[in-house]
Amino acid sequence: MAELLYRLGRACARRAKTVIALWLALLAAAATVYVLFAGELQESFSIPGTPTDQVNQTLKQEFPGMGGGAGTVVHQTEDGSPFTEEQREAIADRVAEAAGVDGVEDAVDPFATEADRADQAERLDEGRAEIADARTQLEEGQEELDSGREQAEAAGLLDQVEEGLDAQQAEIDNGAQELDDASRELDRGAGLLEMSEGIRMVSEDGDTALVTIAFTQSQEEVDQETRDAVMAIFADTPVEGTTVDFANDIAMSIPELVSAAEVIGLIVAAVVLMVMLRTLIGAGLPILTALVGVGLATLTAMSLSGVVEMASVTPILGLMLGLAVGIDYALFIVHRHRRQLRQGVGIGESIGLANGTAGNAVVFAGATVLVALLGLNLTGIGFLGLMGTAGAIAIAVAVLVAVTLVPALLSLAGARILSRRERRAPGGGGAGEDGPRPMSAGAALGRAAVAVLALGVIALPALDLRVGMPDGSAEPVETTQHRAYTAITENFGEGQNGPLLVAAPLPGGPDEETAEANAGDHQFQVARELYERDGVAAVAPIDMSDDYTLAIFQVLPEEGPSSPLTTDLVHTFRGMEPIHATGTLGVAGMASGNIDISETLSSALPVYLTVVVGLSLVILLLVFRSLYVPVVATLGFILSYFAALGGVVAVYQWGWLGGIIGLDTPGPVLNFLPTLLAGILFGLAMDYMLFIGTGMREAYVHGAPARDAVAQGFRAGRSVVTAAALIMISVFGGFIFSETMMISSMGFALAFGVLLDAFVVRMLLIPALMRLAGDAAWWLPRWLDRILPDVDVEGSALERRHLHAKDGEQTAAAAPAADHSDDPVPSGQR
Repeated sequence: MAELLYRLGRACARRAKTVIALWLALLAAAATVYVLFAGELQESFSIPGTPTDQVNQTLKQEFPGMGGGAGTVVHQTEDGSPFTEEQREAIADRVAEAAGVDGVEDAVDPFATEADRADQAERLDEGRAEIADARTQLEEGQEELDSGREQAEAAGLLDQVEEGLDAQQAEIDNGAQELDDASRELDRGAGLLEMSEGIRMVSEDGDTALVTIAFTQSQEEVDQETRDAVMAIFADTPVEGTTVDFANDIAMSIPELVSAAEVIGLIVAAVVLMVMLRTLIGAGLPILTALVGVGLATLTAMSLSGVVEMASVTPILGLMLGLAVGIDYALFIVHRHRRQLRQGVGIGESIGLANGTAGNAVVFAGATVLVALLGLNLTGIGFLGLMGTAGAIAIAVAVLVAVTLVPALLSLAGARILSRRERRAPGGGGAGEDGPRPMSAGAALGRAAVAVLALGVIALPALDLRVGMPDGSAEPVETTQHRAYTAITENFGEGQNGPLLVAAPLPGGPDEETAEANAGDHQFQVARELYERDGVAAVAPIDMSDDYTLAIFQVLPEEGPSSPLTTDLVHTFRGMEPIHATGTLGVAGMASGNIDISETLSSALPVYLTVVVGLSLVILLLVFRSLYVPVVATLGFILSYFAALGGVVAVYQWGWLGGIIGLDTPGPVLNFLPTLLAGILFGLAMDYMLFIGTGMREAYVHGAPARDAVAQGFRAGRSVVTAAALIMISVFGGFIFSETMMISSMGFALAFGVLLDAFVVRMLLIPALMRLAGDAAWWLPRWLDRILPDVDVEGSALERRHLHAKDGEQTAAAAPAADHSDDPVPSGQR
């Protein structure tokens, strides 16, 4: 591989303009494909086959028009007074117009709904009064009948009139039975009305109203055009004296790909590059190539949105990774090239060697990250696998850009990649620092203890990890979604933001007449069972199937959709069987769907972590030919992973430092973040282990004592790991200040994870543990050593073949005085 990359680098350098033209053509082609074929990005997530999805499919079959998504429009009067009659009529007109939008199944007028509720309550009162009057008449008739029977018996005429008296008694008894049936029916109605009292469409003070929009498609399949058309009806010509807001079940907030925060992150990365490379061209080249790569990768990924359902956060992930690794991978090659130029190597030869050594490490590191991201498809979760694939595209493009476009640009830059001072002193890159100073065993033990203790403490909040999907409260306070969520919470209760749809199987009957006669009692029985559960604010029946074997209810939880109480309530319902031998309840709704997605992701995480850990052990075994190194390196990754999760929980779930990053409402951690973090952080951790550990191995293989090899390898790789980590932290950190909580939490998790893994694990813990192990760190059974392939990651053999001084003396890589303190790919030829 190293020889192939050497030749590729030389070829790209000789044909620099052609290579640049090809990349620009690819970028233009990707932009064209994007314009022609890109589709809509999705704000919601779905996993087929979940309990919620199964209930939705059943509802679609049993209830035409049911099972689709829903949206909520919130109207409020500006002065806090009740809606006037004119305002009610104007809102009703807009509701009727919205009902006619293509893709809308129905739109519910809140005032008509409340009027129906009032009429129902009035009819119940009238029915009770009528039953009371009828009972009075029956009682009077009974008294007259009893009196007549006594008189007939006293006169000895009972035998003659008894038949007629019995007939009258039968009529009275039948009337009493009918009144009892009617009374029981009224009691059921009154009970249902009482249980549904908390489900209101107009607030008690009359200044807030909720318009419910029912869509024909499921929540994640509703076209944005349909959503926009509905919102335009209410927002374009607002009702005078009112405000209108839209909940996040109808209003989508697609995050911006580029914002000021990301630009600031790039500026910080540029500063790091300037400090390290000391030239404007040197600092600008990695950023330029990263932008080309990320532009191509992002446009390519977004073009797929016309073919597959793609979440809005998917291209953002590719942008994050593409920028970070694109800059780093270019930096590795540029830095190696600069060092070789300072040692007197010719430009063309140096470009080829840099591509064959540093570029070889880039390919290996990129392949590691790519495999980890593609491994997300093993979870069986479609949208997560697609996110991994989009990230893998970004990584693959970054690697290709690094080994082709970077050599081409380096060729055009020529000697200007060095500063004027460096050009005036050719071959002067060797002297500098004193030799490496090995740490004592006591210092190593202390550093290891401090690192493990610090990571353990930081990881403690992860024990309280609670995952979920962000709701309207997580949106920025100035957005319509946040205003709608707040208005609903204040006027109708937090549970109104996440109502549940409960499907209950009913016994039916041997025939339709019996089933219909018993349906009311069965419906009331189920409603009562639901209402009596802890955490339920209200229950309202919605409909029953034609054969009376399935009833559906709306259940309003006491707390919001992301509350643990709501999660417990969903599980409680799914374990209930209100009517014996009919089956357990089914639960659907947006809140239920998010709960199912979170739990599916959580169940997939252990399997994915096991795959990642196993992959880590195999990769490190191949690279370092040691049993100890893969184990400690993998344990270090596990520590940094859980510590990063602990930081995410502390900030985004507990609310620590929320004011600094603009987090107004803490909540559960983004449900797919733990899995995504595992894949990405694993790949980056392997990169850092590669640049720190290979120098140690090469020094040891070439005769250095174990503790000296640790010091030499650490000194060789620390500068590149420091720069690479700072650049990644800068790029990822820029996303922390995104207004979208999903993007912000992803940026924080990656930035914090890189910070911990690079500076605590790779540069503090690993060297200490390697020093403590001594020679045992490099032990490998002979039988295993024989069967393992020789993976020359850093291209040492290539250096031996090609890197010669101009005078034919010993290769520059073997020069004993050479300073490798800032070498991006540690060389074993010291």
